[in-house]
Amino acid sequence: MNTRCASILALTLAFVAGAHAHGDVTPHPIDTSGLAPLGAEWLPANPYRGDAKAVAIGAEGYEHNCAGCHGLNAVSGGVAPDLLKLDGDCLRMGDEAKRKACLDDTDDYFKGIVLRGKRNGEGRYTMPAYASVFTQEAVWSLKSYIDARTLEAAGAK
Repeated sequence: MNTRCASILALTLAFVAGAHAHGDVTPHPIDTSGLAPLGAEWLPANPYRGDAKAVAIGAEGYEHNCAGCHGLNAVSGGVAPDLLKLDGDCLRMGDEAKRKACLDDTDDYFKGIVLRGKRNGEGRYTMPAYASVFTQEAVWSLKSYIDARTLEAAGAK
């Protein structure tokens, strides 16, 4: 094999390895058996906020489903939106009632995006919809993990 072919082969293998390193984008169910069941009716806000078990379950679910685009440990690498910024404005609010209302709003926004996915201006999905894969418990455990990471990053934990 000549040097040019060897170089092309090496680049191709590096590209393929990099593509696989990005992560598996197939949605994976999240085992939420350790959490209190929430029922079939979707809640408007995260009932698990601050629950250590939900945070741990959400962390594992995040690594399997979200990290490939949103970054390991919810630290964005620029491919997809930085999820640690989702609650940033809420956390800076001094009034507790306003902060809670703001967090509830971001919970509802997060739930909607996770369940329905996100499309760009051309109508192409930039994030898959997880409604057929995630239970309510799974969505709220993911949000609990992101909330915990947001607080940690802000130095509030």
